[in-house]
Amino acid sequence: MAADERVEPRDWMPDDYRATLVRQMAQHAHSEIIGMQPEANWITRAPSLRRKAILMAKVQDEAGHGLYLYSATETLGVSRAELLDKLHSGRQRYSSIFNYPTLTWADVGAIGWLVDGAAITNQVPLCRCSYGPYARAMVRVCKEESFHQRQGYELLLALSRGTEAQHAMAQDAVDRWWWPSLMMFGPPDAESSHSDRSMAWKIKRHSNDELRQRFVDACVPQAESLGLTLPDPELAWNEERGHYDFGPIDWQEFREILRGNGPCNDQRISQRRRAHEQGAWVREAAAAYAAKHGAEGREPGGPRTAEPHTEEQSTGGRKPAAHGEASA
Repeated sequence: MAADERVEPRDWMPDDYRATLVRQMAQHAHSEIIGMQPEANWITRAPSLRRKAILMAKVQDEAGHGLYLYSATETLGVSRAELLDKLHSGRQRYSSIFNYPTLTWADVGAIGWLVDGAAITNQVPLCRCSYGPYARAMVRVCKEESFHQRQGYELLLALSRGTEAQHAMAQDAVDRWWWPSLMMFGPPDAESSHSDRSMAWKIKRHSNDELRQRFVDACVPQAESLGLTLPDPELAWNEERGHYDFGPIDWQEFREILRGNGPCNDQRISQRRRAHEQGAWVREAAAAYAAKHGAEGREPGGPRTAEPHTEEQSTGGRKPAAHGEASA
């Protein structure tokens, strides 16, 4: 870590480092999966075929992000079934932002601009995370999240420049999503129980407050371009600091949502459990198919055979690992 090199799955690592990674990566994966629900709520009600296609592609991307991150977490020796069981039983969390309802079509734009924008601010530094599989997964995730943010911004711009009612709808969505988006970065540094250790291990590269400030500084000029107002009367440029000052965040609201008392906590986890139960037959069929074709591909008493492939395909374009090292 002192040399800024990456830790790979087969490298020795402290138990606390592994546990911290499992906690953070699992929460990230859960957030991608739960985060499909608020926007999926509007797929059948999108105002045009173009908007529907864009939203469907975005929700599909979020499912893919969850799968990348579950796969990366599995390299730490924990099974996906165990992770999902902890999510469904409330023993692991997902981002508090997804416990708010999407009341209007403009919420889809606000989520894209603000929520995905906050995610990008938080996640781009994770591309330099000290744990190799997490860092590599984040490269693709961040590219796709950048598209999601642009899509949300464009949607809000269209509404803001539309009719008076459409502009009001866009402003209302921003009013409701602004403060929860600031909460996405986690509690203040002085109250964060994990931030210092994660930064020492270079899992995180920046503190919660530093990332939150970056996000605010980026959003103010964007809001002006949109013709929308951020709902903070204390928002003002501070020449001495070289940053925007902003008002106090309601951390009591944040804590209540973490305790399960948000507007949609019960709905989100109930729907997730139901989807998992209804998808059991798909998982069983896939496992049976893999077992059948795996058996067919083996010589009697020998290892499974596989189609020939190139060295580049097997290593993802990286130099093959030496014997005993992880290729991740």
